[in-house]
Parts: sequence; structure tokens; C-alpha cells
Amino acid sequence: MPKMKTSRAAAKRFKATGTGKLKRNKAYKRHILTKKTTKTKRNLRKSEVMDQSNAKVMKKILPYL
Repeated sequence: MPKMKTSRAAAKRFKATGTGKLKRNKAYKRHILTKKTTKTKRNLRKSEVMDQSNAKVMKKILPYL
């Protein structure tokens, strides 16, 4: 059985927490920021734990994380 390949695109976007959950950054912080409030932009800076339903799929793409 050959080694499984990690999806490099996913590896750059997600990090594992100590308990094995996946952390991700929030979207909508790249451009068109003038119409967004300061509070919205501040909250978009924080990372977030990925939803469990999506995390199952991502664990297959990231076998060695």
C-alpha cells in the first residue's frame, strides 16, 4: 500500500488544535473592506474551529495532520 498524499492546498489553509480539531481563517477579509464596519473586520481576523460535518471530509484530505 503506497503512502497517502496530503492535499497541499488544504495543508496551507488548516491547522490542527491540541485536541485534533481543525482551525481555519474566516473569509471576506481580502477586498471591498470600505463598506464593512470596523467591528466586522475585527471579528474576521480571528480564526475559527471548523464545523464537524466538514471536518470529517478534511481529515481524509489531510491524513498526517
